[in-house]
Amino acid sequence: MLRVLLGLYMAAHGITRAAVGTVDDFGGFLTQTGFPFGLMLAWGITTTEILGGFVLAAGFLVRALCAVFAFQHVMGIVLVHAPRGWFTVGHQVGGAEYSVLLLVCFLLVASTTRPASSLATVGSER
Repeated sequence: MLRVLLGLYMAAHGITRAAVGTVDDFGGFLTQTGFPFGLMLAWGITTTEILGGFVLAAGFLVRALCAVFAFQHVMGIVLVHAPRGWFTVGHQVGGAEYSVLLLVCFLLVASTTRPASSLATVGSER
């Protein structure tokens, strides 16, 4: 259940960014932060969230996608959330607590998923 929810969460995150039209803003942020090709990177991240989220929810490539999404959350914590403090709402806004929780969830799902031993078993990583 946690794997499915995490996958759908990531897909919804990417879909919302694309639908609302904030991919360009995200790309600008990445460029200002020092990443080369910020807009291309933003679209790559958004596409990975959408497609990877659905693939994760379906139970395919679980460990690999959890690693990708865990890394994404580590970067979000370092670049955005940690400088704003711990709390997401209340005492502070935009802190790291929610991202840390999601990071731990991705690591938990990855660590409790059996690795696929061949292409015939890809998708059975449940």
